[in-house]
Amino acid sequence: MGLYGLLLFLHILASIAIIGPAFVMPVIRRSARTVGQLNFAFGMTAKLAIMPKIGGIVLILTGVWLMIIAKIGLSQMWLNVSILLSLLMVVMIDVWIEPRMKKIIKIISESQDQGNEIPAEFGLLIKKIVPIETAAQVLMIAILVLMVVKPF
Repeated sequence: MGLYGLLLFLHILASIAIIGPAFVMPVIRRSARTVGQLNFAFGMTAKLAIMPKIGGIVLILTGVWLMIIAKIGLSQMWLNVSILLSLLMVVMIDVWIEPRMKKIIKIISESQDQGNEIPAEFGLLIKKIVPIETAAQVLMIAILVLMVVKPF
C-alpha cells in the first residue's frame, strides 16, 4: 500500500468517524423516554462529538493531499460539488443545530430536579431540529455518493 492507498484509507476512516455519530446519535436521542435517558444520550453525544471534529480535520487534510498527489486540484465537478455541499452541511450543523441543541441540553438539565418526566418543551424543540438533522444527513449521503461514484 503506497502513500496514495494509505491516504485514501485514512480519508475513508475519517468519513466514517463523521457519518457514524451523525446517523446514530439522533436515533438514540429520539428513543429516550425519561429525563435520565436524555441526560445519558446527551452525555454520550458530548463524548462522541470529538470523533467528527478529528475526522473532519483528517478528512480535509487527506482530501487535499489526495488532490495534490492525483494532480486533479479543483478540476473535477464532482469534487467541487462535494466541497460546496460539505460547507453547507458544516453551516447547518454549526449555525442551526448546535445552538438549538445547547438550548435543549439546558432545558433537560434544569428539569432533572423535577422528576423523570420529559418536559413538553423538549418535544417541541426536537421537532424543530429533526428536519435540519435530516437535511444534514441527506447532504452526507449525497457527498458520499459523489465521492464514490464521481458522476461528472
